[in-house]
Amino acid sequence: MDLLLTLVDFILNIDVHLATFVEAYGGWVYGLLFLIIFVETGLVVMPFLPGDSLLFVVGAMAARGSLDLYVVMGLLLAAAIAGDQLNYTIGRHIGPKVFQWEKSRWFNRNAFDKAHTFYERFGGITIVLARFMPFARTFAPFVAGVAHMDRRVFTLFNVLGAVLWVVGVTLAGYWFGNLPWVKANLEFIIWGLILIPGLIAIAGALKARH
Repeated sequence: MDLLLTLVDFILNIDVHLATFVEAYGGWVYGLLFLIIFVETGLVVMPFLPGDSLLFVVGAMAARGSLDLYVVMGLLLAAAIAGDQLNYTIGRHIGPKVFQWEKSRWFNRNAFDKAHTFYERFGGITIVLARFMPFARTFAPFVAGVAHMDRRVFTLFNVLGAVLWVVGVTLAGYWFGNLPWVKANLEFIIWGLILIPGLIAIAGALKARH
């Protein structure tokens, strides 16, 4: 419970935590950001790390001069692409055995099933769309690997999705993150970035299943 509360606090106050980290450790924050995005996209057991909200706040901090916009976007783009490639490789190696797994604290079977249904309906474009959907973002490349999607095709969708996601959300934070209204309502915006794409993904999965 304490770990969950700490994680929620980190996500909802990510601007404060990152600012503190920058003040304390300076350039090491780039390594931390790379690690968060790489782990969230690369390890199917870590779908709860912040993604959209992190990119948005990073863009806002870059606009304040706390981070170098081009350096941080390049690093996060590399992390997102490498993470999906790792996740795809794990799924391809494990293969059909995953359908026999039950839900546990380390594997969210419900999220996997939703991502699989979404993949069956939309194919490769799922890799692009899932970038903007919490949980689906982590499970989509894993599902593509389990389904033995051609690696070259996967890589194409992987790079396209990563560019749209990292560059798009980070620049949105860079342009709008420091507006007074946005700063005053950042917690609600972060909740929106978490909940709205998730609800869209669930609705799409339920529609495809029926």
